[in-house]
Amino acid sequence: MTLMKLFVWDFHGVLEKDNERSVIDISNRVLRKLGFRQRLSKKDNLKLYGKKWYEYFEYLLPNQTHQKHLEIQQACISYEEANPNIVRSNIKPNNYAIDVLEKIQKSGHDQILISNMSDVALLMFTNSIGITKYFPKKAFACNSRIGNKIYTKHERLKDYLKDKKFDELIIIGDTPNDISLSEVAGGTTYLYTHPYLKFRDCNPTYRINNLREVLNEI
Repeated sequence: MTLMKLFVWDFHGVLEKDNERSVIDISNRVLRKLGFRQRLSKKDNLKLYGKKWYEYFEYLLPNQTHQKHLEIQQACISYEEANPNIVRSNIKPNNYAIDVLEKIQKSGHDQILISNMSDVALLMFTNSIGITKYFPKKAFACNSRIGNKIYTKHERLKDYLKDKKFDELIIIGDTPNDISLSEVAGGTTYLYTHPYLKFRDCNPTYRINNLREVLNEI
């Protein structure tokens, strides 16, 4: 009997590469626009890679309030959405990402994308690296307000699973929060990290630097 698997993907730091160049560019443009003299350096940007955007400003502007850090983050998000050319000029599909997504799709298994960003940004990002077609109505934004509710990754996954049956979940992400999605319904977890970065501190089933290792599951 053929098993039906669901592959659950994170976006940033997993399916894409080089977007950190956009982050430093947009952050410094917004900081200048808002009148701050501080700027993110390349060293800062690499050190903070993978954190939420407001955490970059916690690091850079420790004397500002949490509310101010969130306001700067929102200004960056708005600037990013208004100037998609900045992202497009930097971001690329990660090594082997297209090949892996294509093979999973052809295998007959299901795959979804759950990412911390707005719906507008999510579509912009997936279009920018040519992967939208692999997630037809299956790319979900979270940690942004939708109506009166802010969805977490865990809630998004629960919603998707509530009327479906899978024999196994395969979860691929680059943060402890991604790996903790196995708490929703179990599953095999892959912690991916770019070869030039350190693995985050958590306990996945596997640690990988090459997305092709996920194909062992099909």
